[in-house]
Amino acid sequence: MIKFLKGNDAIVLGALYAGSDVYFGYPITPASEIAHAAAEWYPQVGKTFLQAQCETAAISMLYGAACTGKPAITATSGPGMSLMQEGLSYMAAAELPGVIVNIMRSGPGLGNIFPEQSDYNQAVKGGGHGNYKCLVLAPGGVQEMCDLTIKAFELSFKYRTPAIILADGLLGQMMESITIPDEVCTIPDTSDWAVQGTAETRGNLITSIYMNAEVQEKRNLELKAKYKTMKKDSLCECYCCDDADLILAAYGISSRIARSAVDLLRAEGIKVGLFRPITLSPFPVEKLCEVTLDRKVLVVEHSDSQFCDDIRIHISKEGKRYQELSIIFHMGGVIITVDELIQKVKSELGC
Repeated sequence: MIKFLKGNDAIVLGALYAGSDVYFGYPITPASEIAHAAAEWYPQVGKTFLQAQCETAAISMLYGAACTGKPAITATSGPGMSLMQEGLSYMAAAELPGVIVNIMRSGPGLGNIFPEQSDYNQAVKGGGHGNYKCLVLAPGGVQEMCDLTIKAFELSFKYRTPAIILADGLLGQMMESITIPDEVCTIPDTSDWAVQGTAETRGNLITSIYMNAEVQEKRNLELKAKYKTMKKDSLCECYCCDDADLILAAYGISSRIARSAVDLLRAEGIKVGLFRPITLSPFPVEKLCEVTLDRKVLVVEHSDSQFCDDIRIHISKEGKRYQELSIIFHMGGVIITVDELIQKVKSELGC
């Protein structure tokens, strides 16, 4: 079935098809439609929607639902995401699944409601206190707003780690036709670790506090080992990269702009490709290094080099060579135009 949907609505559709039972949230622009759609659709199919009194309460409700093995989701934007960081750290430490959607807006501070990608570091580096990581998935269109929400639940339960859908105001507000999934996914049995008020789960313990330094270090090392195993589920798209002289590196809405530029430049005979990470954590490092080897790299992003810095680090850590790395960016809600990007590419290639 084909449906014409706004990106924010596609998130809710994806959550329901992922088997989500509960939505907790507090509306905030430009993510408010997610709460609105969840308030309408969840009760219609026998699921629970509850508006929290604030974002701190919402992430705490997510923690509680996750303790019982329930597939729960919440959504917010920049200031609200900041308030959720403590709860995210607790969830990661207690190894609890759950999906958190961040429809990024401009910052810092209250900022404005225009789209930006400046919450990249917050999502990928942990954001809250302690040594932990979240799964981070970055949709590139409305179809992926649905599909990657389903994938986020799958990976979150597989690794018992919070998963973040990192999108932005443009992706949240744009409308496109999408194909609705054929069937609702089944959430795996969680009785081996969840607390469900049954005899079978009575011995399960969920905690994030260890009052012994050596035990706490052991716990951190266990989490580190788990994060290493997540690398096998990294995802990316390589578009027109095989014969490219220059690779555009971009994610989310920036990748949409970059893809249009690639098509127009190719029509002029200029060989440009696009590397798009779909999972920002775990990052598809090996594919990045393979695609960029001995090629110019131009990073396209709507933040102050946050994504570019990681591209540079990933390449250098792997000891891979590249010809040159540069960046084009805007902040504050100003969007890079396709024409602007084309001119930058031509300048980099000396066309």
